[in-house]
This record gives sequence, structure tokens and C-alpha cells, in this order.
Amino acid sequence: MSDLEYPAGLRYTAEHEWVRTEGDAVRVGITAFAQEALGDVVYVTLPAVGDTVAAGDTCGEVESTKSVSDLYAPIAGEVTAVNPALDSTPELVNTDPYGEGWMYEMTPADAADVDGLMDAEAYTAQLS
Repeated sequence: MSDLEYPAGLRYTAEHEWVRTEGDAVRVGITAFAQEALGDVVYVTLPAVGDTVAAGDTCGEVESTKSVSDLYAPIAGEVTAVNPALDSTPELVNTDPYGEGWMYEMTPADAADVDGLMDAEAYTAQLS
């Protein structure tokens, strides 16, 4: 196990997305594990504001120097914002995956769905 960080206040998916509750919305990004596995991120395709997604739906792509990986919706809801900084500086996903490298925000169809995601301990356990 490496020294990558997995903040305790977040929820995680098996597909390596993280979710942070922010009021009535949630912010979504990819984990340190995912960005390290991808390598240098060179392009990010995000869902459009207003898109309605179901949990597990493909809603974007992260392109790196190694590969292209799908981005999956961690829960059902409506996309309310995307991170405009990623258009010009996609490498923020590598340098600050839990901060400036966030991907998009959404309003959950059911806020309780967030509680069904893994906590940091469960997420790191499934990595090993």
C-alpha cells in the first residue's frame, strides 16, 4: 500500500470516484489511486450541466498519457456544475485530486445514496 491519501470525510466508489457532500449538493472527483494509475492527465470530458445521471452511468472520460478511462456517476442525480479549470489545466486532477482537481457537482436524487458508498477505510481495504 502506498502513501496516497484518502480523506476520511469523503465517500468512495469501487470505480475510484470520491464524493463530498456540500450542502444539498455533492462534489465528485477521482481518487489519488485513480489519478496515479492513470498517469499524467491530459484531457477531461465532463457531463453537461443539466444532465441527469443514474448511479453507475458513464458520464465522462479522463484521458492520460497512458489510457482513456470512463468516469462513472457515483449516485443518481442532476449535474449542477462542472470544474471549468480542467479545460485548460487537466493536470489539476494529478496535483490536487481532492481539491482543485474536482470534476463536477450534482444534486442527488436521494441524499441517502451517499451514505451507501464506501468510507475511506472500506475503500482502502478493497485496494489491497
